[in-house]
Amino acid sequence: MIDWPYFPYAFALVIALPFLIYIRQFVFSYIKLKNQEIKLLTVKGNSEQRVHAYERITLFLERLKPSNLVTKFDRNLAPHEFIFLVEKTINEEFDYNASQQLYLTKNLWKNVVNCKNNTLHLLHKTYENLNDNSTLDDFKTVFLMNYMNEADFISQTIEDLRKENLIVN
Repeated sequence: MIDWPYFPYAFALVIALPFLIYIRQFVFSYIKLKNQEIKLLTVKGNSEQRVHAYERITLFLERLKPSNLVTKFDRNLAPHEFIFLVEKTINEEFDYNASQQLYLTKNLWKNVVNCKNNTLHLLHKTYENLNDNSTLDDFKTVFLMNYMNEADFISQTIEDLRKENLIVN
């Protein structure tokens, strides 16, 4: 059998076959690990963006609280001027942060929109129930009292943000 002309080739094939199988498995496992690494990096990147979105929305909600709104702008404004400026500021900041809805759940984003709309509604309702000769300080006091008499929807939404952040991240 040693005189067989293909013996060296068969011997080389028998010796090389385990190495070829080993190299093939190594390449496939290496590709699998690299794919997992890419997925992990993608998830990590999304996680950082999601945390940034939670931070921006939390900041927006904190600025939306009536206790922070009443400290804005000049004290010499008329109540209707104050309402106009506050409403403009809220809408501008909301528009600036609208892209963050990509990283929030649908329900949580709906709560954020409801917070904005409830605050604006409370502003207008307070103004409608005020006397014509009321000062800005009177308006601010009544506005804060009306907010305190209602459910604290902004703090509840911030708490929901915290819970979702713990669950998702």
